[in-house]
Amino acid sequence: MESQKKMMVVFGLVAAVFLQCVAAETAHVVGDTVGWIIPQNGAQEYVTWASGQKFVVGDVLVFNFATNTHDVMEVPKASFDSCSSTNPIGSTITTGPANITLTSAGEHYYICTFGSHCQSGQKLAITVSASATSPGSSPSAPSPSTTANTTPGVTAEPPSSSSPAVGAGFVLCSLSLVMGLFF
Repeated sequence: MESQKKMMVVFGLVAAVFLQCVAAETAHVVGDTVGWIIPQNGAQEYVTWASGQKFVVGDVLVFNFATNTHDVMEVPKASFDSCSSTNPIGSTITTGPANITLTSAGEHYYICTFGSHCQSGQKLAITVSASATSPGSSPSAPSPSTTANTTPGVTAEPPSSSSPAVGAGFVLCSLSLVMGLFF
């Protein structure tokens, strides 16, 4: 009987680790290979990119940009619409690439505060769901005039080895070894 209780506890731990592994965050590289730049198609480029993504609390936005060329600031909708940096949410991130973990559900707005970059379309609006089963993104942004610019040589960084999936895999392997030794 005691052996069955131990087995149930171990099984419960394995199930919990497996669920954590399944719920691990997704890294979204903003703009994919284009990165965080003044888009050639204006704000519509980031609207199109975001419409193909599903953002969930715990996911990470990766803004690929060259330091001293661009930055990232989260702002309220009114500041997003007017490209104003007077009401930031948190600190401006000036070192690229920048990783931002999505910690709350709802609408999130990001702009570049360099020169007229935001007015030229370097802005991102996303909708973050509380869970993976909630509706996906529904971004919106006006399409200002376009200005071409690129940031060559900026690439996405691989996921950190401290991600929940790596930790979950380690715990799962360890539990398997323990089960093999005791049962």
